[in-house]
Amino acid sequence: MTMTALKTRAHPAVEGGLQLEVTNVSLQTESIISITLADPSGERLPSYVPGSHLVVQYGSGVNAYSLTESGSAPSEYTISVLRVEDGAGGSVAMHRLSVGDRVYVSRPRSAFAPVSTATHHLLVAAGIGITPVLSHARAAAERGIAASLIYVYRPGAGAHVADTRELLGPGLIECTDRGSFQKVLTEHLTTQALGTHLYVCGPAAFMDAVLDQARELGWSPARLHSEAFGAAPLDEGEPFTVNLVRSGVRLEVPAGVSLLETLEKAGRSIPNMCRKGICGECSLSVVRGAPQHRDLYLTDQEKAANTTMMCCVSRSEDPELELDL
Repeated sequence: MTMTALKTRAHPAVEGGLQLEVTNVSLQTESIISITLADPSGERLPSYVPGSHLVVQYGSGVNAYSLTESGSAPSEYTISVLRVEDGAGGSVAMHRLSVGDRVYVSRPRSAFAPVSTATHHLLVAAGIGITPVLSHARAAAERGIAASLIYVYRPGAGAHVADTRELLGPGLIECTDRGSFQKVLTEHLTTQALGTHLYVCGPAAFMDAVLDQARELGWSPARLHSEAFGAAPLDEGEPFTVNLVRSGVRLEVPAGVSLLETLEKAGRSIPNMCRKGICGECSLSVVRGAPQHRDLYLTDQEKAANTTMMCCVSRSEDPELELDL
């Protein structure tokens, strides 16, 4: 793995980043490992805000992984990776990494930072969604900020359980079944002070349910924050035409083929990472037309503006779409 990573040219998503060495690999559960990365020469790494992630390149694969530490003056980065046997994200390759292997990584990025004015952080995590939430919890403990965590996991399959118990003590509530979680969530959503902010991470359907309930109970959008780890399957969509305004190129996007794939086949190099509408890397400017937004990155306001789209998953509501390319 080391030789592959060293010989492979850095992917656009990690250009200008770092080449780090694996210094530790530890088992969290049967399917989740923690990987620690450090600078080979011992240099201190760039700091980051809680909830940040790294784009990691291993051979030809590229994916984003949440950092699990607080982000304050780090000498190493730690991520946790769920092994998905038939997944497209490359987790199987990540599970083959060993101490001494080297990988390219981006500098830390954040789309899930804690709000500095919050009086309390209510954290909700399911499964591998614990990783960015753990970063929030560690930062809150270091800075003396009030935080509590509702952690949902299958019995025997919870990563970082010991860490969360040590950090939060009675502020941690563990749920291993849907019924107990729903009861706990309702209680916490209806008893929080006005200055509380909610942060949720986990499967898309899980997050949607938590956020929908919070909205129904009167939580304002400004107090709701989420980070997705997986998008729901998408239908093939309708065919449409895309006009690249600056280059004068007209392309047909068939049903079942993404706009990103169409652009790549036409020789256009578009920065991209997750190809699931989550990371925001493949953002394109829309000149005319109404995108069919199917991503999990843009806010409702940004989607309504129709000036930006994620070309890996989004399509067009109109027969034709014009892009600033």
